[in-house]
This record gives sequence, C-alpha cells and structure tokens, in this order.
Amino acid sequence: MVLPLLTIDVPPQPWTGRFDGDGREHQRWWQAVSRYTPGTSGAGSTAPARSATPGSSRPAVLLGFASDEGVRRNKGRPGAALAPAALRAALGPLAFHLDRTVSDAGDVVVSDGALEAGQARAGLAIAAMLDAGRLTVVLGGGHETAFASYLGLAGSEAVRGGHRLGVLNLDAHFDLREAPVPSSGTPFLQMAEAEAAAGREFRYAVVGISEPNNTRALFGTARQLGVKFLLDEDCTAERVRTFVAEFIDGVDVLYLTIDLDVLPASEAPGVSAPAAYGVPLPVISAVCRQVAASGKLLHVDVAELNPGFDIDGRTAKVAARLVNTLLQ
Repeated sequence: MVLPLLTIDVPPQPWTGRFDGDGREHQRWWQAVSRYTPGTSGAGSTAPARSATPGSSRPAVLLGFASDEGVRRNKGRPGAALAPAALRAALGPLAFHLDRTVSDAGDVVVSDGALEAGQARAGLAIAAMLDAGRLTVVLGGGHETAFASYLGLAGSEAVRGGHRLGVLNLDAHFDLREAPVPSSGTPFLQMAEAEAAAGREFRYAVVGISEPNNTRALFGTARQLGVKFLLDEDCTAERVRTFVAEFIDGVDVLYLTIDLDVLPASEAPGVSAPAAYGVPLPVISAVCRQVAASGKLLHVDVAELNPGFDIDGRTAKVAARLVNTLLQ
C-alpha cells in the first residue's frame, strides 16, 4: 500500500482558510482535510456502498493532476496545470458539513511534455487508493486527466473483478478525437479502444454536447461506439434526470468526469474553451446529487479549470461547490 507515495510528485501542502474556531461546529474544509496515509483502512470494500446514508460513506481522497500538456497538444489555451492548487484554495474556506473523512494525497505533475508517463503514475496511485476502499477525487488538469482516471479504474479490483463500469461525462465535447498522439481531445476514444482490448463493453454517456463544437466525424464516432448523449439545447432538468437515471441503471460502478466547459461561459469563464451556450449550473449540480445518491459512484474528476482565464475565482468556486456536493 505504499505505491501512491512512489507515484506522486508533490506531497500534500498545508491547507488554509478562514478561522472561526476549533470546534466541529466551526469546521471548514481546510481544517478537516488530513494528509493521506497509504495503508490505513478504508471502508473495507473496493465496490461503492449501496446506500446513500452517511454511515456508509467511504473516506474520500483528493489527488491533483497538474497537467496542461494534453490541452497544448489539442491546440487549446494552456494553464490547467495550475488548477489543482486553485481548486484546493477554493475548497479550503468552505464550511465542512460532510459525514465522511477527506484526505489529500498531493499531486502528480506532468512536466517536459511527458503526458503518458504522468497518466500512468496517476493511474497507479488511483488504483491503489480505490483498492484501499477510498472514493477517489482527481483535481485536474486538462481533460487528459480522464485517461489517467481510467487507467486507475481499469487497474482497480472493482473493475478487474467484473463490475460493469459506466463513464458519465458532463462536457460540451465528445473528446473522441483520432489523433497521432494522445491529448485532451482523445481520452474517451483511448478508453473505448482499451475496453475493447480487455473484452469489455464501453459504456459512455455525455451530457451537454455542443453540436457546433463537434464535427460530423465526431458524431459518427460516437454513434459507432454506441455513445449515449444529450445536446446542450436539450438539457432540461427533467430530461437530464431521466437520461442519467437510465444510464446509471445499466452499470454497477460509475466514473463521473466533469469538464467545466459544460457550463455557460458566464458561470465558468476560466476554462480552455468557454461555452457560448452551456448547461446551467443548477442542472449540473442536480446531476452531482443524483450520482452521489446512486450509491454507485467509484471515482470522480474535475477538469479544464484554467485559473489564468478565471474572473474573481468564479470557475474555481463553482468547481469547489460541485466537489462539495458530490461528497455530501
């Protein structure tokens, strides 16, 4: 169980935030988050709890994936490598109402363009933490974060043991691009190919697809792979709720990935590709509550926060709020 320490580049740093007192009634995230210690007992199971009651909440662990190499390769606006620090800074001052423990494992850092090596290191860390009974939460990073997450899931006992994995993406883009090298635009095609090689069905659904921002070729790939999707213009609260419920019903364990560019640019300006339309925050937040209540959530990541383009920390605060919602 020492594996995560060997694959993590930057150990957990001190958290900070507003101080109102030491008692539980005053507690904020920065006071509640502890340093992740490999080898300590989790919930004793690699599968998610089947109940949403507080007593069944598995301990959560945060892992930063400091990377914008995938965005650079995809000809986007770099800057997402700074996102894990910005997300922690936005989480720190929030009042802590959770009935689960939360720890921080530090960051995997992609440097010198070595994306694939960074994804592999993150995957090893994620798999080890999942097998220790944790609910793993990755703070990306560009959406190349998703393939690092997948490597961890695919290497975990839950998925290797035969649980049907579902990948639910909240995103304006399919990210099924065919390209000579992996990037932030390729992770779900990479997953499809890896699942096929492993003899498993690729179960992938996307909420928030922007038709003008995805070519006919990408729609063709999605249909060929059997991808379920909702266009952003069709994302009413009821339609999204039904779509997500039907997808969750068909899987045993769930990986939720949130690309913040699914939100309107007014709510999430600090991303590589701001959305002209987007899915409103209340709808996205409702999905998070629905997923958390399902009892099937195994892993979550948040991607594409670009602090250099944020306005008053707006996007980081939205991302922090969604993480907080998912862990309640």
